[in-house]
Amino acid sequence: MLTLRKTRFYSFLLVVALTSLASCSQLSHQTHANAIGRADKIVAALHDPSTSYVVVVAHRGDWRNYPENSIPAIESIIRMGVDMMELDVKMTRDSVLVLCHDWTLDRTTTGSGKISDYTYDQLLAFDLKRGHGIAIPGLKIPTLRQALEVCKGRIVVNVDQGFDYYDQVLALTEELGMTHQVLIKSGNSRSKVEAKLARHPHNMMYMPVASVTEGSDMTVFNSYLDNHATAPIAFELCFNTLDSQVRNTARKVLDAGSKVWVNTIWGSLCGNHDDDRAFDSSDPGQVYGPILDLGTSIIQTDRPEFLIKYLEKKGRRKLR
Repeated sequence: MLTLRKTRFYSFLLVVALTSLASCSQLSHQTHANAIGRADKIVAALHDPSTSYVVVVAHRGDWRNYPENSIPAIESIIRMGVDMMELDVKMTRDSVLVLCHDWTLDRTTTGSGKISDYTYDQLLAFDLKRGHGIAIPGLKIPTLRQALEVCKGRIVVNVDQGFDYYDQVLALTEELGMTHQVLIKSGNSRSKVEAKLARHPHNMMYMPVASVTEGSDMTVFNSYLDNHATAPIAFELCFNTLDSQVRNTARKVLDAGSKVWVNTIWGSLCGNHDDDRAFDSSDPGQVYGPILDLGTSIIQTDRPEFLIKYLEKKGRRKLR
């Protein structure tokens, strides 16, 4: 039988526990609320050619800790303070847009074969796999709608491999009221892109992708600079050697009032100034420094948390 003293003690513990739980719940709610609306500040930075802020883009989300292109991978980078989620889309047999980099299921799920051969309901029979191939029971391939709902107001979205589905992606962003916080990219000609955009009263941000390696065909890139008044918000520049041609091209982009986007995910895309080299270096500035010296203000990375900390030390992470 409990004594009066013990009863009072247990009652006190219960009150403390409930108060703590309520505080945690309130803190979680407050943290989520603070994240809502941050996307608009990032969009403003993207449209501001004078800001020193460097936008950090997470390649397929936090794929080191969660399955790539998954909802947990998105939630994780939002907690890190990442600015933009880069995701890949594919279409199922019943015309549902889902998140997956590959055309097939084999590498990233417990299924096999082409995504386009399955309906979305059939895809739900498979679980997502982490990078080392371990399946996560119950974690399913998300739809683009589900991903956008998680991102809305909290983080900007970059749709990769999605221009062929432009109309369907745009319809989703319009329905969700977040077209302004979505950027889509491609290597298509300016005429093809402008013809597509002209069909809609509202459009997502658009970014052309250009290879700046010596000997590359720069026709598409140059066509976007014919009129600076209509220059896109940014150019993604890919190069296997950081030479004078890359520097001159980056200067043309900046002179047009656009931003320079560089992928540091693989050495072949950034002249070997990639994330792994920076992570393994005693001085990451020797790796990332030359990328920033180009005037780069958008970096897609496989090590978002590491890059954010580096940029914070450089004073390049202060949103206006």
